Formats: sequence, C-alpha cells, structure tokens
Amino acid sequence: MILGPVSYLDCLVFCAFLTPQLILHVGLFETVLVVLHCLPFLLFELPFNFIHERYLVGYSKQSPFVQKASPFEDFVIRCVRYAFANVPPNVGRVFFSKPVAVPFLRFRMLRHGYLKSPIHWHEYKDKRFEGIWIIKDPMMKPDICVFYAHGGGFSMGSAYFYLEFLLTWLNLLSDTGYRNPAIFALDYTLVPEASFPTQLEEAIAAYEHVLSTVRDPNRICVSGDSAGATIVLSLLLHLANISRHLEKMDNTGVWRLAKPRMAVLISPWVTLVSSKHQNTTSDYLDAGHLHQYARQYAGEKVSVNDPLLSPGKCRDVSWWNRAAPSRGIFVTYGAEEVFAPEVADLIRFFEENDVKVRSREEKGGIHAWPVACLFLSSSLENRQEGLKSLVEEIRDNIP
Repeated sequence: MILGPVSYLDCLVFCAFLTPQLILHVGLFETVLVVLHCLPFLLFELPFNFIHERYLVGYSKQSPFVQKASPFEDFVIRCVRYAFANVPPNVGRVFFSKPVAVPFLRFRMLRHGYLKSPIHWHEYKDKRFEGIWIIKDPMMKPDICVFYAHGGGFSMGSAYFYLEFLLTWLNLLSDTGYRNPAIFALDYTLVPEASFPTQLEEAIAAYEHVLSTVRDPNRICVSGDSAGATIVLSLLLHLANISRHLEKMDNTGVWRLAKPRMAVLISPWVTLVSSKHQNTTSDYLDAGHLHQYARQYAGEKVSVNDPLLSPGKCRDVSWWNRAAPSRGIFVTYGAEEVFAPEVADLIRFFEENDVKVRSREEKGGIHAWPVACLFLSSSLENRQEGLKSLVEEIRDNIP
C-alpha cells in the first residue's frame, strides 16, 4: 500500500482532527494562546520569507535544502522548523498522537479508495511495553522482521504517526521477494512521564518479544530514526555488555539475548548533547530544544554523557565490536541536518576501528528525510528513494 503525497486538502483535514484533541488534552485557553502566538509567523513572516528566499534571491544564496526542494516541501519544512522552536512540547506531542494519527491515516486511505488497510496491523500491549505489529500474513512466521523505534526527541512522536511510513516499508519489502515481511514498532514512554532507563527497558522487553516471535535473530533488523535510533544503539550496547551497567537498569535485561542480523539507522541522534550541534539554514531541528529534551531523557540519576544513553560518547572499540550486528550498521542522514557532524564523526570512528558500518549522506538533505519525503515529495520515485535505499540494504544482508 503506497498512498499519494500529502495534499493541501490533507493538511486541512489533519487540522480538523487535531483541533479537538488539542482542546481536550491541552485546554481551550492554551490552544488559543498558541494559535495567537503563531499568527504573526503564519500571516507575515512565513509568506514573506518564503517568497523572498525562494524567488527573489539568487540560487547560490539559497540554503542547500531550498535549492533542491519543491515549493510544497519548502513551505511545510518552514512550518515544521517554526513549530519545533516555538510550540511547547505538550502541544507538539498531540500532533503525533494516536487520536490524530489514526483517523488521519484512515482518511488518507479512504481518499485513495481503501475502506480498510490492505495490510494487516494490530496493537500489542504487554505489561512491560506497547507497540504495533504490521505483518503481511499474521498466520505465518515472518521471514524478515524490522524492529522499529520512532523519533520525536523522546518527548513527542508515536508508532501510530509512523504507520503510513511503516506500511509502505512493508510493501516495499514484500516487493523485493520476502514472503512474509513484518515490522514491530515500539511505542515507548515519552518524557517527562518517564526518563532513562524506562525507554531502554521497554526496548529490551519488546526486542525479546520480537525474538520469541521470529525465532531467528538472523531474520531481524533493528531500526529507528532520530531519538528512536538512539534507543536502538543503546539496545545494541546493552546486549553486548549487560553486566557492565545492570545498576543503571534496575536489573532489567539480565538475560542474554541474541544480537540482530543488522541495524538500519535514519538520522541517529548519536550524541545527546554536543557543541557540534549547530542550527543550519536548511534543517528544521533546533539545537537548544534538543539539548533540553536530552537532559529530560537522562533524568537526575544518569549523566547525559553516559555512553549507554548517548552512544556517540562510547569510544570503547571492543564494546562496539561486540555490539555491532554480524552484518553491521547502515546509517543514512542529511548533510545539512543538525546531527550531521556527530553522525559523521561516529561513522569515521567505526571505519577507523573496523566496526562494520555503511553510510549514505544525502547532499542538501535534512533530518529524517527518508520519512518526511514519503509524505511531502511529489513524484513516486522521490518519495520512495530513501525507503528503497533501506530496503536494498536489508535485502543485501538478510537474503
């Protein structure tokens, strides 16, 4: 199932689903205050800067992203950039919540002629974790399974918001010849409701569940974007060195679990707090807010520089060699994103120390573009480009 790109009609419908949820979860007064705060940007700053920077300045003076983006992509990313820097997290998280994401996906399906999802998916709830199973045939054992952790700065996002992306991913896996592909999307607890190690404990329990379902670690690829990729790297480090940090984990995960076959990471937030994180004219992330979320995630008991929760701080070669899956780690990221310097630095460290790694740097690319372009790009080729690169890596390493 591959739906068409998001349209202006979709945007209006999304706002229609969003508004009552904001009033319900945030409150009418705060919702109105946020809207009023955003009005000067929407009415004046956005159209002025969009027209000026896109049509009135020379190509060489445009940001690398604007140079390659369509008008719609450019317009939406400007809105996302403003929201990330100015909208409070308790408001932003409603945008990605289940009560908004699921009805919106159903509307998108209906608009494309689907009364219900042609691909099976269902919620899975355990006392230790929650998530979503997506599988071609639920009556058969998967021959490939992607364990996925979503992004959102640990404070926003949900597995439900990623459903369309994951359904498309499963469709492409099926197209490459897998008989029964499956994806398990972890819906971990967000901050400030819980901080580390809760999210890692949930990932460990969910990964154990996936192992028991698939029954073969060589059929499993662990994956995630942004903060979710951080959790995946922490999971790999944990699996490789359980006894070293049980005191941080309240003895969760004392059992030894087999490593997955490979890892695929999208714009990983490898180092939670870094002086190399600098805002760019292209990306929509804001370094100051990211560092605030990082400290909330670390909580009061663990340092934000601890390598278990900030994997880019780990420079123990033997630990990484034990942590790396047998077919290595594939990393894709945008050259213009805030995380790019730290991502590139970790990749160099891996390469210099023979830790199995492959990477793809998107020139002019921004944060988590393989996810965003599926919704924003116009041509089918451009929308699937990022996902297809992930599928090709998986197919090459999990035949």
